[in-house]
Amino acid sequence: MGKKVVLITGTNSGFGYLTAKSAAAKGYTVYATIRDVNGRNADKAKELSAVDNVNVVELDVTDGEGVNRVVADLIAKEGQLDVVVNNAGFYGGGLAETYTADDIEKMFDVNVKGLWRVTKASLAQMRKQGEGLIVNISSGLGRFSAPFMTVYNGTKFAVEGLTEGLHYEVRPLGVDVVLIQPGAFPTEIFGKVAYGSDQGVASAYGDLAKIPEQIGAGMGQMFETVKPDPQMVPDAVLQLIDTPKGQRPLRTVVDAMTGDFVEKANKQVAEQHAGFLTAFGMKDLLA
Repeated sequence: MGKKVVLITGTNSGFGYLTAKSAAAKGYTVYATIRDVNGRNADKAKELSAVDNVNVVELDVTDGEGVNRVVADLIAKEGQLDVVVNNAGFYGGGLAETYTADDIEKMFDVNVKGLWRVTKASLAQMRKQGEGLIVNISSGLGRFSAPFMTVYNGTKFAVEGLTEGLHYEVRPLGVDVVLIQPGAFPTEIFGKVAYGSDQGVASAYGDLAKIPEQIGAGMGQMFETVKPDPQMVPDAVLQLIDTPKGQRPLRTVVDAMTGDFVEKANKQVAEQHAGFLTAFGMKDLLA
């Protein structure tokens, strides 16, 4: 195979945008997917299109046929697909009870089902190659569920579960499926926060309903004090790409502010999980 071909979702902003530029700078052939390239994201699509090694592609991860078509076209053109970075997603805050079933479906459709659509569409080629890497952008909130971010946390818990099981299923076939767990970083995700549509219930919570706003203010102060650099996440992605297959860790924490307790939790769970797999006759999957 020639130079690595990398597909990245959600490249119109944040980690996805930075990862696309960083991977292109390494000389990889990058397919940067963006929704609504001729509308609200036209400027960012034009900017990325001007970067060497970047191909901007229209993609909405909630469109299953569109996902299959984009992946198939990429493979037909390049003859390979080496890396997928599932980054597309959006954040939601506020009281959990304000979220209707439709609100939850919308968030899971992007953050979980969208990730799975891209993963499933890519696996056949990677299995055929006998190698490949899928990096799923999760969160420290996929390990601990913080209040007033409950529905968003649920999507990240789902990403963690899908990734962890799949990691062991396909690693013997040469494919690595791994997680990056970022902490909070000052990216555009906080400028596009979703809230539940049933706000009528909020009044029953009294002062508790004010806490999400307080969290936002506190986070802003932390950003000013710690100044976490979002480039840390693309750097972690590139490090995973450079790591030989079969040696990539299942979870990589990238958190300048609170990562230590996530690291400790990951270590403890990994030890118990290894015991579980061994007890059920799957010890060979740990190698």
